[in-house]
Amino acid sequence: MADLGDLTAALLEAAARAGAEASDALAVAGDSLSVVLRGGALEQAERAEGVEIGLRVLIGRRQACVSSSDTRRDTIAAMAERAVAMAREAPEDPFCGLADPAQLATGWDLAALDLVDLAPPPAPKHLEAAALEAEAAALAVPGVSKMDEAGASWSSSRIHLAASNGFSGGYGRTSHAVQAVAICGEGLGMERDHAFESRSHAADLPDPAEVGRRAGERTAARAGAAKPPSGAFPVLYDERVASGLIGHLVQAVNGTAIARGASWLKDARGEAVLPAGIDLIEDPLRPRIGGSRPFDAEGLPVARRALVSDGVLRGWTLDLATARKLGMASTGNAARGTGAPPSPSAGNLALTQGEVSRAALMAEMGTGLLVTGLIGSSINPTTGDYSRGASGFWVENGEIARPVNECTIAGNLREMLMTIRPANDARAHLGRVVPSLLVEGLFIAGA
Repeated sequence: MADLGDLTAALLEAAARAGAEASDALAVAGDSLSVVLRGGALEQAERAEGVEIGLRVLIGRRQACVSSSDTRRDTIAAMAERAVAMAREAPEDPFCGLADPAQLATGWDLAALDLVDLAPPPAPKHLEAAALEAEAAALAVPGVSKMDEAGASWSSSRIHLAASNGFSGGYGRTSHAVQAVAICGEGLGMERDHAFESRSHAADLPDPAEVGRRAGERTAARAGAAKPPSGAFPVLYDERVASGLIGHLVQAVNGTAIARGASWLKDARGEAVLPAGIDLIEDPLRPRIGGSRPFDAEGLPVARRALVSDGVLRGWTLDLATARKLGMASTGNAARGTGAPPSPSAGNLALTQGEVSRAALMAEMGTGLLVTGLIGSSINPTTGDYSRGASGFWVENGEIARPVNECTIAGNLREMLMTIRPANDARAHLGRVVPSLLVEGLFIAGA
């Protein structure tokens, strides 16, 4: 397989020969192996590997991007010529452009990030054995009638980014995962739930039987689910889904939305968006976490920063283009694939945890809805009006009374987020470390 650094250098050279005034290039190599079982039999086994290359060229304030999975020299030359021709016809964008050399990251510690498991890739038979173990553990749970699927996977990826401003750097990451999806009941009364675990290093991955058992227990608990009553009730977002609620806030402070004026938080910088005492921290330098990286997709350094501090919104998530539009500096949050220019994206996040358990929050809630699953989404990006399909458990007298499904929860995100009460149950190994959240001010549409 070609050296990724050599590929990006060849792309930059070809762009210069074709007439580009500036350019950047991205090369991505990936290998993956996955196994899926149904009914104890192997249903799917996939092995994939390949290299993707992408080139962005700039002529004045015009830019164009091209990509390919063909890394031959003549293809690279044709890519560059095509990209330059496209850029000459593209509309002007006064905010596009590479970073100034003084802005670039100049050093990073890949060993400290520890994103790559140096152990050999697992053999297919080992993944199959893990999936079988997870499946057996789920089926052993009373109430589970059958399995939807059980699976295990491994992947490895490497990237290299280079640009005509002098930047050149790359890094890799690995991932190991086990999953199980179980079913209880029959016909229209069928319910399902799942468990999924992923780590960058195999040594950190839970035992497959634990994953399967958790999937089985979650599924069995859903037997006999029915609609909850309608009305205004408090809602407790289980830790499994609470990060999605915080994700709506993260989307609203993305520089693309802010620059377009299409965000319900567009005028909220410096204002309270969460209760006092709660922080939302981004940290792209956490060891062994999938969302970590040593630099962003424009070669800028990355660092820990507060999106929200003591409940107050401190700023936006920006790449170079959105920062220029807003008259600000990039926050080092550029992300990109091989076929498109950079855009801002937040990575690892952590919300301040509370001091009490989820059970304590349920006791405080008294009567309401514990949400463990969400489907669909209707979010108004400019007003924050919120509506989602939900399933979970009805809580009475502070304890789970029965499983529920087929309901809708609705409210306004600006109002909802100002009422959150966090539990202390966030899982530290996730890229988004968010505990269970008790939220007031929602309307439940059920029976």
